Amino acid sequence: MGLTQGLTKTILYVQDMNQQIDFYCNKLELTVKSPAGLKNYSDQVWVELGTGECTLVLHYNGEKQFGEDRTKLAFSVHDIETAYKTLTERGVELSEIRSPSPDLKVASGFDPEGNPFAIHQ
Repeated sequence: MGLTQGLTKTILYVQDMNQQIDFYCNKLELTVKSPAGLKNYSDQVWVELGTGECTLVLHYNGEKQFGEDRTKLAFSVHDIETAYKTLTERGVELSEIRSPSPDLKVASGFDPEGNPFAIHQ
């Protein structure tokens, strides 16, 4: 098995969650995976849409910061501490591992052209 388990999420930063849900669900016919069944998504910060093997995440970010709020690729790893160590030894600069929710550990970085990515467990 390789270092990553595959591309599992593409994170799209948005300003109007309801408008984006309307577009992706009603026009492109994607379905909400989580949190499902809401009539109003305006107070949601993280909404996951099913697209097949990779999840499209709409991530609310209020005031958009030009050049900073770009689409981010998120790769699943089996053991984040081992993946972190391996990547940093290979010269990849990563943020510290953080845990934004109880069951999630994540570290972020940039590819050689400045495109953001993350590893998560």
